[in-house]
Amino acid sequence: MPSVDLSLDECLAYSPGLPEPDGFDAFWADTLAAAPGDGEADKPSFTEIDARLPQVEVHDVSVPGWAGRPVRGWLRMPAGATGPLACVIEYLGYGRGRGLAHENLLWASAGHAHLIVDTRGQGWSAAPGATDDTDAGAAGTTPGFLTRGIESPETYYYRRVFTDAVRCVEAMRAHPRIDPERIVVTGVSQGGGIALAVSGLVPGLAGVMPDVPFLCNFPRAARITGEPPYTEIASYLRLHRGREESVFHTLSFFDAAHHAGRATAPALFSIAMMDEVCPPSTCFTAYHRYGGPKQVEVYEFNGHEGGTEHHRARQLAWVRALFDRPAED
Repeated sequence: MPSVDLSLDECLAYSPGLPEPDGFDAFWADTLAAAPGDGEADKPSFTEIDARLPQVEVHDVSVPGWAGRPVRGWLRMPAGATGPLACVIEYLGYGRGRGLAHENLLWASAGHAHLIVDTRGQGWSAAPGATDDTDAGAAGTTPGFLTRGIESPETYYYRRVFTDAVRCVEAMRAHPRIDPERIVVTGVSQGGGIALAVSGLVPGLAGVMPDVPFLCNFPRAARITGEPPYTEIASYLRLHRGREESVFHTLSFFDAAHHAGRATAPALFSIAMMDEVCPPSTCFTAYHRYGGPKQVEVYEFNGHEGGTEHHRARQLAWVRALFDRPAED
């Protein structure tokens, strides 16, 4: 496969001008200050189910997200575990749902709690109660989610998604069996972009693991890749001529590279140099701007699949070292 973007040396030196919008921090402070509610129905719920997994305890999860509307997920923990557990919160790739109760057992098998979070409006869940996007009435969008509500930051789809993601961290920090000081957020593609957003919006995370992250450097991504989902932006602008400035202004509030600059937790990135979906230069934009200690695994001859299970092994070792590290005085 030929190179799809800048070379590795060029990406390692890449420092694009990507101006932040005025009012970025105030916008997010106001967004997250809106309480979802304080009634009993507005609290997270964790219902244990029989997933026929003797070694793994599975809970059907509902967390009040944007405007208090429920976000679904699965919480998996090693059966019989005592004491507060470290927790890995995983956000999902574009178009994926939380799946079935018995899927994705890696982190619970490693001895950690694992919350996998539905993305509102996306994917399919065989269990009842998939997460709906009831605010999806914005006009003028193209098919998909990337231009939903793009007319302003206040109505944009990912405002709701990022808020959901933060509320899930808050829910796990309040869970009696979770150690609130040992929470790592992760995800692949869209999930990696959401994890980066959370890294800048939630202080005190233990770690961040974004894989081939989506939602980074929107202006470049929309102009250089011919693969979806970024092509949704180009399709929208092809129909709505002359709106480039307003569209990229909205997107600037949700660019994971801007959020990454506010992060402080240790991070382990993965970036694939032949990625046609999330071009490596866009991922490196977030990596270079990341505010905390950081490492990157580069998969030079891989596309958007990235390192797959080879990288999962790297993550297992990284998380073990992170959680075994003695606390600083």
